[in-house]
Amino acid sequence: MSDPILSHTFAEGVVLVGEPMEGVESAAFTVRVPAGTAYEPVDRGGLSSLTCELALRGAGPRDSRQFVTELDNLGVERDATVSDAHTSFSGATLARNLFPALAIYADVLRRPRLPADQLEAARSVTLQEVSSVEDDPAQKVMLELRHRHFPEPWGRPSQGRRASLEAIDLDQVRAHFQRRYQPSGTIIGIAGRFDWKALVDHVGRLCDGWKGQPHEEPPERASGRQSEHLAQDSNQTQIGIAYVSVPYRDPDYFQAWGSVGVLSGGMSSRLFTEVREKRGLCYSVYAVHQSLRDRGSVLCYAGTSSERAQETLDVTLKELSRLADGIEAEELDRLKARIKSALVMQQESSSARSAAIARDWYYLGRVRTLDEVSALVDALSRDSINAFLTRHPPGRFTIVTLGPQPLEVPVGVS
Repeated sequence: MSDPILSHTFAEGVVLVGEPMEGVESAAFTVRVPAGTAYEPVDRGGLSSLTCELALRGAGPRDSRQFVTELDNLGVERDATVSDAHTSFSGATLARNLFPALAIYADVLRRPRLPADQLEAARSVTLQEVSSVEDDPAQKVMLELRHRHFPEPWGRPSQGRRASLEAIDLDQVRAHFQRRYQPSGTIIGIAGRFDWKALVDHVGRLCDGWKGQPHEEPPERASGRQSEHLAQDSNQTQIGIAYVSVPYRDPDYFQAWGSVGVLSGGMSSRLFTEVREKRGLCYSVYAVHQSLRDRGSVLCYAGTSSERAQETLDVTLKELSRLADGIEAEELDRLKARIKSALVMQQESSSARSAAIARDWYYLGRVRTLDEVSALVDALSRDSINAFLTRHPPGRFTIVTLGPQPLEVPVGVS
């Protein structure tokens, strides 16, 4: 049996979610603050990433060097990421060091120094991330695919754009911090070894007096053209394809997830077998299910030579469309074996669980235990997935290509 999921909502609006894990000596945290790219001004792409970078350069009584040294002394393995909806801070350490680590990150959320003398260094880091995308055609085509496929502002790249990053000044960073680093909408997920009552008391003290405005979702507008070609002088062509599915909170999510697992996941999956192994069309091909809070999609990628790009696109689209004909029993058996292995590994990782419970709370307003997820996987059947595919066949594709020549998109596909 999984350990119980615990939760507490503080008066300030912060939600604390915890999952005790027997047999581990570690504790991990994931903090989701509602400060993602969807909340940036339209002409200031990358503002969330720049704010995050600067917030980590000193907080509370610590300057940049003291901040890093204290976390290193606590043995905190840490990361920070920006997504469409959140800026997330995560870390894992020995259980006895959890409370002091949380105190440091409370200063990041409430009292960052945002030092003027570090702005250009922080900007340089974020600009390097933009440059890295230019040097990675596969990443570039998939970022553009998300931008085209999801409605504005949910498809924005976390890296931002070079021109907007260069135009951001310190006042705009500080204003963004004041607007977006709010207690309302902030979720803290803790997994590992901890005492729940002591944890609630500690986080309560850290949040005491944290004021802010109620969280509001940004307005949406339609995305751009469904098909796009990005010209690049190269011997290779990158292909991105997306189609609408269901979000994580949908009752049919695991059926959708299962169908994508048959399509892509291991060397026996359909895309690998049909597009790469049998025909030798590409060096990389995959599909993933991606969920926003209220919508889900399947994103596919294929990287190939320019000479074989058209055939690769045609065969990949054929395989995506063929999924609607249903899956076979042996495909489902292989899928379940892979998922169960992943669940076992997640059960042993406090970092994975802290991220998962914070994610679940955002999407569902509750947390699925590993036992519940395991039962949902066990309940998957060939008939249930095929019935889902009958109701939600892949189609109306968004297609983005990057290479020397545009490809021909079949009529009626996009």
